[in-house]
Amino acid sequence: MTAVVSLEFVFDAAADAAVRREWDLLAAADLPSQARHTGASNRPHVTLLVRPVLPDSSVGGLSDRLPVPVTLGPPVLFGSGRTRVLARSVIPTIALLDLHADVHASAGAGDDAPHTVPGEWTPHVTLARPVPVARVGEALAALSVEGGEPIAACAVGIRRWDAATRTITHVAGRGTLGSC
Repeated sequence: MTAVVSLEFVFDAAADAAVRREWDLLAAADLPSQARHTGASNRPHVTLLVRPVLPDSSVGGLSDRLPVPVTLGPPVLFGSGRTRVLARSVIPTIALLDLHADVHASAGAGDDAPHTVPGEWTPHVTLARPVPVARVGEALAALSVEGGEPIAACAVGIRRWDAATRTITHVAGRGTLGSC
């Protein structure tokens, strides 16, 4: 797999904690969970852009656009074959779609991953991967313990993840957890 660079938005403290509770529910049920990923980059986020190469140019001019309110909706599944990625959907709004388009415009032209291109983007927050198809029902049941209600959140910052160097750089908004 080729190393990639991504731009991702991160959440306010309350939403971050709510997603981490869902990770913990999955782990407690002995299911795949992002809680098991112990790398420094592991934080609830929504990927805005993925490319093989992205110059260190900043999208810092977008800081004044943050925070942006977002709603984490019901679970969604991605993938095919014997496993799935389990995620929380993100309900698109005009403000969110505009921010996404502006991130791409600020980054300039590039070889974007198709699922991150404006018009094709499927915003989501990963909860678990890989979930065996035979255990999807268990995973959904584990999440329903919390009620499965929408989560009110705010995108408070944008970070850059460079998989080749395994570095995180905060490029817009607040890199630390805050509130709306």
